[in-house]
Amino acid sequence: MSTITAQVKVKDANWWKRLQIWQKVLIGLILGAATGFLMGEDAAVLHPIGKAFIAAIKMLVVPLIFISLVCGVTAIKDVTRMGRIGIKTFVAYIVTTAIAIPIGLALAVWLEPGVGMDLGSATAIDVKSAPSIVDTLLNIIPTNPFASFANGDVLQIILFAIFLGIAINLVGEKADPVRKVFDAFADVMYKLTDLVIAFAPYGVFALIATTTGQYGLDVLLPLGKVILGVYLGCIIHAIVTLGGGLALLARLNPIQFFKGIFEAQLVAFSTTTAAGTLPVTMACARDNLGVSKDVSSFVLPVGTTINLDGTALYQALTAVFIAQAYGIDLGMAEYGMILLTAVLASIGTASVPGGGLIVLSLVLSSVGLPLEGIALVAGIDRILDMARTTINVTGDAAVSVLIAHSEGELDKEIYYKKPV
Repeated sequence: MSTITAQVKVKDANWWKRLQIWQKVLIGLILGAATGFLMGEDAAVLHPIGKAFIAAIKMLVVPLIFISLVCGVTAIKDVTRMGRIGIKTFVAYIVTTAIAIPIGLALAVWLEPGVGMDLGSATAIDVKSAPSIVDTLLNIIPTNPFASFANGDVLQIILFAIFLGIAINLVGEKADPVRKVFDAFADVMYKLTDLVIAFAPYGVFALIATTTGQYGLDVLLPLGKVILGVYLGCIIHAIVTLGGGLALLARLNPIQFFKGIFEAQLVAFSTTTAAGTLPVTMACARDNLGVSKDVSSFVLPVGTTINLDGTALYQALTAVFIAQAYGIDLGMAEYGMILLTAVLASIGTASVPGGGLIVLSLVLSSVGLPLEGIALVAGIDRILDMARTTINVTGDAAVSVLIAHSEGELDKEIYYKKPV
């Protein structure tokens, strides 16, 4: 009898190990929120733990993007096929981003979050000027690839990785040793990613506790409509645009998609970094959604730079919010300008530090709205960033599934199995 009791105790002690990673992350998120509300600003003592997790995630980003893209390009030896996948990827990302913006505009008009608010006393903040289109295109070309790695210039790293992969393919058999080195390096990076992600539940716990303790309800209540609009818009875009696209274009059950990407969504929500969530997104796409390694290695790293569905939706809603707060009427021409500017500016400034404020300032300037309104929005930016980063990551994964399906490289047996 005592032996049986001991065995039961051992099983109870190992219950945490038996949980799947997404279940652990979810528990960490819930406990973190509760801890933040109870501790208040004292929860800041947990911030170093969350900061360490973010640092570990960022450590993976540059090498993972570079190695994954090189391997993705070298795996697609047919130049015509690579060009086809590249065009499909770019078009899909632009279309989903363009659809997200009207959703944000419509919700802002309906909810009227800025009506009755007085932003006249808002303090102006220093916002970096957005780069011109010509400068953006020129800056994509790395003059020193090693400096690009050191500075984390994602666009330059992506371009260099694509060119390097193409060069390896053009050399042919002589470059096979180089190709094998990159393939082996990719496997090493994926294993290192697994080790870092194992720490995710604890990092998420600390991040959510700190955020909840810092903001509480004092900031959330006055700007509740803005937060509601962004979160509601992201949910609508995820279900209608992304889920609907999978159902109509690929004849896939969108519920399975959301189950498969749930782990990446949790990490994105808590860390607010799409690039940092890339390792988890790639793992979910391959292991839960059945996207081939070739497609996921190419489509997903590119998506972290040019696909900003949630960010574009946020820019549109926030611009209308500021206009309403200042009593400025916007017409169809202004709405059209917001749409165009948000799409183009999001792509051009995705890898620029402080890119969110740069895009927003550019959108506001395009329709003559005061930049001072950014100061108040910045106060709840962390809360909003959770939603828009989550939808950015979800959009990346959805496009990878669509591209893989169109190329006949989607394993439906994996897609419809229970996520691991």
